[in-house]
Amino acid sequence: MIGRLRGAVAEVGEEEALIDVMGVGYVVRCGSRTLQRLPALGEEALLHIESQWSESAGLRLYGFGTREDRKAFVLLQAIQGVGPKAAMAVLDVLSPAELASAVAREDKAAVGRASGVGPKLALRIVTELKDKPITDGPVFLGAPAAVAAAPAKPAPTGDAVAALMGLGVAEVNARRVVEAAAAKLGDEATVQALIKAGLQELGR
Repeated sequence: MIGRLRGAVAEVGEEEALIDVMGVGYVVRCGSRTLQRLPALGEEALLHIESQWSESAGLRLYGFGTREDRKAFVLLQAIQGVGPKAAMAVLDVLSPAELASAVAREDKAAVGRASGVGPKLALRIVTELKDKPITDGPVFLGAPAAVAAAPAKPAPTGDAVAALMGLGVAEVNARRVVEAAAAKLGDEATVQALIKAGLQELGR
């Protein structure tokens, strides 16, 4: 059975890619997340392959960007009611690490975002994967990825330094007085407060 393919990306479709390995084209079914991360046409790609055979469809190759993706695909298909299409759909909305986190939190709603996965199947997936090693890394038990990935609030110190430099203050002096002001006023200090405190310091 084929376990890995390294070759040039010849074609990319909605659900599959054609990988040219030394003149032989392999049709590989991939999820949208994997297809989006493929190199440009003509460039070399490395896909981890899960080979499956059936009398109706013959040999089918399913491709993944990482070994963990392939491992999660196999684990998902071991669950009753989860075929290749549903397993791919789950991995399109959740990486293996995110899936492991959702399972640990018993977050069936996150799994249920996958196309074709209803509430009952999502619950079965969360239940049956509970003690399975989905990922080799640590499992994050905090907030969902969408919340955790929210951009941090920018620090006002940079704006304050830029404002002082615009007034003709040398950068080294601007940074010195702004950092001193930030230490005194705390994390909630506004840009205006930092500028005012910096100017007062420079005026001494």
